[in-house]
Amino acid sequence: MMEIWAGSTAIITGGASGLGASTAEALTKAGLKVAIFDLNEELGEAKAAELGGTFHRVDVSDAANVSAAMDAVVAQSGVPRVMVNCAGIGPAAKTVSRGAPHDAALFAKVIGINLIGSFICASEAAARMVGAEPMAPDGARGVIINTASVAAYEGQVGQVAYAASKGGIVGMTLPMARDLADKGVRVCSVAPGLFLTPLLQGLPQEVRISLGAQVPFPSRLGNPAEFGKLVCHIVDNPMLNGEVIRLDGAIRMAPR
Repeated sequence: MMEIWAGSTAIITGGASGLGASTAEALTKAGLKVAIFDLNEELGEAKAAELGGTFHRVDVSDAANVSAAMDAVVAQSGVPRVMVNCAGIGPAAKTVSRGAPHDAALFAKVIGINLIGSFICASEAAARMVGAEPMAPDGARGVIINTASVAAYEGQVGQVAYAASKGGIVGMTLPMARDLADKGVRVCSVAPGLFLTPLLQGLPQEVRISLGAQVPFPSRLGNPAEFGKLVCHIVDNPMLNGEVIRLDGAIRMAPR
């Protein structure tokens, strides 16, 4: 099945590093042309050059910016057939800390990037997919994959904004898939557990080992390449639709 997607265009938000970069690598290896949306120009340009793709400086929470970037992608390499949302932030803050309430602007920023940003990119990509010719006899026109998190289910202390944003991704998955079903566009989400992303790579090795030991099996941090492999499988498997897949080694997060 993957061959029907070969040569088509995939957009990856947050594609300059971490899970997004690994996804861009995996999709390139599968024969797709990648367009990276990110705010980090240095890393984004380098990754795009490495993969023979394109880089676009995009703030995913800015609808006009996203729409203009998508128009540029269509002009350069055609209608996106795969949209993968990996851009996100996860600042730590409690609902009340030292008697002070959670900063409302920070909460809104996390929701704006993680949830609203994913929705904007998904809906803008879908609007372009539905006008394109089907790629297969079943009418398939495209696939949208959003990144949730196990925090959507077991948000930890200090993760109230992050968990809310990822819970929104989970809640959005099925209705978006239903919205687009008659148009041949599938929608799934991946909820990763503890992965060796730049955030965790910055921790001391003993802390990383300790975190990995919390994962039942395999007892280690996830490799971003394993996330990219699942993205490719979702694209390749036409019956995967409307589902949130936990990719977590069976971990269930403790309160802290």
